[in-house]
Amino acid sequence: MSQPGPVRPAPGTLATVAPGLLRACMPLPGPPSHVNCWLIADGEGWLLVDTGAGDAATRALWRGIFADSLGGRPLTRVLVTHFHPDHVGLAGWICAEWGVPLLMPRSEWQRTRLLLTEDEAALAELFIDFQRRAGAGPQHLAWLRQEGFAYRRTVAPLPRTYEPLAEGDLLQTRGRQWRVRIGAGHSPEMACLHDEAGGILISTDHILPRISPHIGLQPTEPDADPLGTFIAALESFSRMPAGTHVLPSHGEPFRDLRGRIATLRQHHETALTRLAGSLGSGLTASEALPVLFDRTFEGRQLAFALSEALAHLSHLRRRGQVQRHGTAEGIWRFETTRPEPRRARWNDGT
Repeated sequence: MSQPGPVRPAPGTLATVAPGLLRACMPLPGPPSHVNCWLIADGEGWLLVDTGAGDAATRALWRGIFADSLGGRPLTRVLVTHFHPDHVGLAGWICAEWGVPLLMPRSEWQRTRLLLTEDEAALAELFIDFQRRAGAGPQHLAWLRQEGFAYRRTVAPLPRTYEPLAEGDLLQTRGRQWRVRIGAGHSPEMACLHDEAGGILISTDHILPRISPHIGLQPTEPDADPLGTFIAALESFSRMPAGTHVLPSHGEPFRDLRGRIATLRQHHETALTRLAGSLGSGLTASEALPVLFDRTFEGRQLAFALSEALAHLSHLRRRGQVQRHGTAEGIWRFETTRPEPRRARWNDGT
């Protein structure tokens, strides 16, 4: 049954957010503790936005919702915003089980397919070497080897066909028209949905109410600038109406969109300033962690923290403030860019 909003729905139940718009809350094993998924009235049925992780518990929760909570109306489509397991995890299973199409940004579909089909050992080794270059110690590297490549444990195989989504695409549902807005940085081409007339933004992980989304450098793109991409996307979203009702993937819906964007931008600018002033003669990403974070990490959270430190260092590098050098062991060290010496100017009388 659907509960009245804005109460967070218990697992296996739905809450009404707006007419024809329902919220499901799927549990996650680690922080954040849940992911919000959305059901949008679509023709004679429902469009599902994101699915939760691909585990047996989440599958059972969806079976119950589909059987008891949708008023006898079928699922029509599945839209996945990006490739992370808590969003795409059950997309393939749901599409196959209910015979519905998948909508997904092209880069996100391709990244999911790559992670599901490439050699698992090779992908794990690529990530381990990337963490080693970040300065990870032997204990963390040993943990990564023992953990292996975990993506496929919680992501069902994708359909071989899908409908690609791109910036500016219009998606018509019952009584609403959604414009696709790409919020990149957290992932390559994450789809957010903006109902301009209704004043609603499904912001997924791009804009969260209490935490900054993870912005990490990826091993396949070691010279990229995901933080710069994220900041540019925030600027684009800041032009939306101030009173927009924001529906995030983690946490509670909120309305202060511009204020939250300003806070996120300031958070990263403060971190960048602190980091740039702490490099001295050079730091690895691992050595930079105490500059960026007020706590220590281990396991998967340490892997995330290292990739986030690399993203900040890479953004400083893109700004020209930092240089990256490789040690004899292949570890990346980052140091402040030294200004080039001025060349003497000679007055030859001409």
